[in-house]
Amino acid sequence: MSKPSLRAALAAGEFVAAPGIHDMITAVVSNKVGFDFVYASGFWMTASAYGLPDAGIASYTQMVDRVATLCRTANASVIADADTGYGGLLNVHHTVRGYEEAGVVGIQIEDQEFPKKCGHTPFKRVVPTIDMVEKIKVAIEARKSAETLIIARTDSRQTDGFEGAVKRGLAYAEAGADVVFLEALESEAEMREACKRINKPMMANMADGGKTPIRSKTELIAIGYKMAIFPSATGLAAAAAAETALRVLKEEGTSNSPNSKLFSFAEFNSLIGFEEVWAFERRWARDGERSAK
Repeated sequence: MSKPSLRAALAAGEFVAAPGIHDMITAVVSNKVGFDFVYASGFWMTASAYGLPDAGIASYTQMVDRVATLCRTANASVIADADTGYGGLLNVHHTVRGYEEAGVVGIQIEDQEFPKKCGHTPFKRVVPTIDMVEKIKVAIEARKSAETLIIARTDSRQTDGFEGAVKRGLAYAEAGADVVFLEALESEAEMREACKRINKPMMANMADGGKTPIRSKTELIAIGYKMAIFPSATGLAAAAAAETALRVLKEEGTSNSPNSKLFSFAEFNSLIGFEEVWAFERRWARDGERSAK
């Protein structure tokens, strides 16, 4: 199955809205709903797979495996968070090759010092601008397909102020980044000004509970953005639903309660692929087994 091209979507002026997919259950549900693009968030994939914070603890090997699994599972094209490139320039080269082979269409690299932090938490530190410029150039040279876009993120809003973040965004655009991402902007005015001054497709991070004000797709288009990720929506929704179900079970002693909304087990079996398994078993069953089904 051919998946959508991120480059073509942006060139056609389509606004790209990519929900964060934190695990493969959410991936198959997103297939049901239907999206052209989804986002592999380092924060949420680390949390769901290992129960750890987004603080540079998960390795490249762990994350590329997780991303590859999402690329196999999702019908949508995957835009993936690659943190800092997991080290220096050689690491960036290796990361881009690995993520591209995994099947992603967009690779996001940021300018934090390693180990990095979630962009909406304190104690972030950024590398010198020239270090990130070199990472962008290496990433561009490393990709084998022009369909793989390099997304350059700066986390300097909280360390260098808004003007410092814009200055870095301009430098990253000049270095050849396909998309520029100023993380954790703190007002709509900042969002508008950044989009006005940086002449590259701009990406917004609609992280629920973060520093950036949440705006709708229509509002983001009016501000000047070409794409947006919604990394927290499914993870926070899943955590809220799980807590509700667990509290109902603890308090009522059953999962069969009007206070606990559960997804259809039969439908989930279909989404996860059991119908193909059953069709295979019917085809290859011996006579006695076939008659018993």
